[in-house]
Amino acid sequence: MTTRNMIQAINDAHRVMMERDPDVVVFGEDVGYFGGVFRATEGLQKQFGKQRCFDAPISEGGIIATAVGMAAYGLKPVAEIQFADYIYPGYDQIVSEAARIRYRTAHEWTMPMVIRSPYGGGIFGGQTHSQSPEALFTHVAGLKVVIPSTPYDAKGLLIAAIEDPDPVVFFEPKRIYNGPFDGHHDKPVTPWAKHPASEVPDGHYTVPLGKANIVRAGEAVTILAYGTMVHVALAAAEANQVDAEVIDLRTLVPLDLETIVESVKKTGRCLVMQEATRTSGFAAELATLVQERCFYHLEAPVARVTGWDTPYPHAYEWIYFPGPLRTKNALKKVLES
Repeated sequence: MTTRNMIQAINDAHRVMMERDPDVVVFGEDVGYFGGVFRATEGLQKQFGKQRCFDAPISEGGIIATAVGMAAYGLKPVAEIQFADYIYPGYDQIVSEAARIRYRTAHEWTMPMVIRSPYGGGIFGGQTHSQSPEALFTHVAGLKVVIPSTPYDAKGLLIAAIEDPDPVVFFEPKRIYNGPFDGHHDKPVTPWAKHPASEVPDGHYTVPLGKANIVRAGEAVTILAYGTMVHVALAAAEANQVDAEVIDLRTLVPLDLETIVESVKKTGRCLVMQEATRTSGFAAELATLVQERCFYHLEAPVARVTGWDTPYPHAYEWIYFPGPLRTKNALKKVLES
């Protein structure tokens, strides 16, 4: 075991897989000599050489198209898009090529590629460095979508994603890159918790894609969250002394419906959380799935806590975030209904 924050855990996952499998190749903007804007690939080029960890031009479409070609050839590319906000020029390559290869070739070809990208706010990055576009990718058949909330999960999920034969979009919540976010605050007075890292196993291990984690057991209400929102959910439950069961989804596609349904049938109430804007977000999909499968067990309507339906507000970033106060109000509403 080694104490690591999420960045260090992601870096170690790259290193473990590059040592185990010569077909794993890492590339993207500034990921080579510089080690990535957040240092997630630091030291990889020095250890494995410029043929296996290299810089790419500022062309997201080109980066993803190259990864598609590499994966079709038999390599296992891990392509970094520097910020999720920059992924849109490569969206057509992801949707029209990567996601469809297995089906259009009648399973003759697979597409073992990972697209890593920091997502969400928390660094005062404004409209072009803070978006949460995960719902756009969960809507695409053929893609897997992963969002970790802890260093342990980040490493295990990334290794599982690299070993997976299908394309995986791996979003990393940058607000908790350097440590577990102190979810008790609605403003950045103490943006990081006192203990910025956790114990992460050395060497190879995986966290299965499609398996949620019950991070807090409870009987009164089920809270469904992922990424940074897991920490906000935990803080709200503890601060308000709510007997909430908090489920970290870990992967949005494939989704662990079995764990979700079992929990909601037990508690009879459900709150879903996302940092992204409200309309057509993944929280709406979760609410519908719960309503379809747990209708006769629900004691109250499914509630949502989300971001605003607005372009990302730079100056009001911490007001935009679904924080403890909005979560407290939503919990009160769902518990008293």
